Amino acid sequence: MTRISVKFLSTAALFSLMACGGSNADAGAVESASAGQSARQGEVRSISAADKKKGAEAHPQLLQEFGGSYDGPQTAYVVRIGQDIAVQSGLGDARSDFTVTLLNSPVNNAFAIPGGYVYLTRQLMALMNDEAEMAGVLGHEVGHVAAEHGRKRQKAARRNSILGALGQIGAAVLLGDSALGKLGQEVFGTGSQLLTLKYSRKQEHEADDLGIAYLASAGYAPQALSTMLESLAAQSAIDARAAGRDARGVPTWASTHPNPVQRVSRAAKNASKLGISGGKRNRDAFLRNVDGILYGDDPKQGVIEGNDFLHPDLKLKFTVPNGFSMQNGTRAVTIRGSAGQGQFSTGPYNGNMTTYIASAFKAVSGKGQAIEYGDIQRTTVNGLPVSYAIGRVKSRNGQVDVTVFAYEFSKNSAFHFATLAPAGKGAVFSPMYDSVKRLTSAEAAAIKPRKIDVVTVRRGDTIDSLSRKMAYTSYQKDRFLVLNRMRSNESLRAGQKVKLVIY
Repeated sequence: MTRISVKFLSTAALFSLMACGGSNADAGAVESASAGQSARQGEVRSISAADKKKGAEAHPQLLQEFGGSYDGPQTAYVVRIGQDIAVQSGLGDARSDFTVTLLNSPVNNAFAIPGGYVYLTRQLMALMNDEAEMAGVLGHEVGHVAAEHGRKRQKAARRNSILGALGQIGAAVLLGDSALGKLGQEVFGTGSQLLTLKYSRKQEHEADDLGIAYLASAGYAPQALSTMLESLAAQSAIDARAAGRDARGVPTWASTHPNPVQRVSRAAKNASKLGISGGKRNRDAFLRNVDGILYGDDPKQGVIEGNDFLHPDLKLKFTVPNGFSMQNGTRAVTIRGSAGQGQFSTGPYNGNMTTYIASAFKAVSGKGQAIEYGDIQRTTVNGLPVSYAIGRVKSRNGQVDVTVFAYEFSKNSAFHFATLAPAGKGAVFSPMYDSVKRLTSAEAAAIKPRKIDVVTVRRGDTIDSLSRKMAYTSYQKDRFLVLNRMRSNESLRAGQKVKLVIY
């Protein structure tokens, strides 16, 4: 979370454009078979002026939402490969028709929007193990656009209550389809985990098939998409365990109606049907390029360490309760759990906390709505002046408490939590509210970024010995295995290249 004045995006516009989603709502029927068929055949179709305009308008917002373009030597490599695979779709007649961006985001994500705009996060790139996997992921996303899935999703977006990051886990319990769906859309859909309405089962399968076809036509091993999906599902399980959640949950990028295990096997089976035994993977070239890339949170936006969020520039820290997870974004830190949801963010502050809290409630309620809240209470937490208020609203599944808990860090700087919990159960967040404190200069200076380090295996190295070098205090071996797409019973050989996460 960077120190900015929060100005919430028009999430409806983003929802209608972006690619893979994470909500549990069905996006509706797939587009016509003819659209997918023409995409498979590679028929060149010009990108319309309307789509170019739409993409150009959304592009700056997406850059801001996902941490901006990554400033590193990997960028040119991703642009080249992304343009190479995108032209296989027949959406344009030149590589220059596509704008490919490597995003400075710690979220495993990739997407494409109309107008030839293709995106990959540095975090997802780091999880890959060869160039073919990267091309497969980008090809899958371009496949959604080539088959015009977004047009159907845009129509569905007008029908359904679309929730952002906050609503992905708890909306069915807390919000349902009531007016509070607007609340989730307006406020809690703006973190770095900003996702969109989910594609249908058939749409995801079609995008997988198109991605596989693009891989083959570009000369890559068509099995690469299935191996990437497998790695992503495994990484998601580790992230869930580390956050104290159910490790059976589905990963964000692969979060679709098809069962993730079934989806991996289906992609592998369909790739084998092409009868291509080889195909390039370009592992060495990929590892040379991914070496040194930032991994995890960028300290400039704050970092998540277990249940702790720490921001070295703002010199603040807070801790979420066990069972809750965090997602760090450029605008806010999103907190999610089965017992409630919330965000930690900031806003304009001129020393008047009453006005600040009123603005926070207004932002939560969304346009044309209001949340009635009680008297503002005042206290201190770890030496910080605190003001808070609670409102209660009705939802289809019962009443919900909405709390704004704000901290004054200086006469012109304030931060706050905005949380949702079932009525009378907002105390689940009390330990989090009480955990906010200032970091000392020494504590702030000790926060270091992680990065990928590609190393050559030496004689005597083992999975266990290299795993101990991973810059984590938990699940070191599991993280090493997933990062390198390896099994625990495999043996390393001298001269082999593997990835580590180091400080």
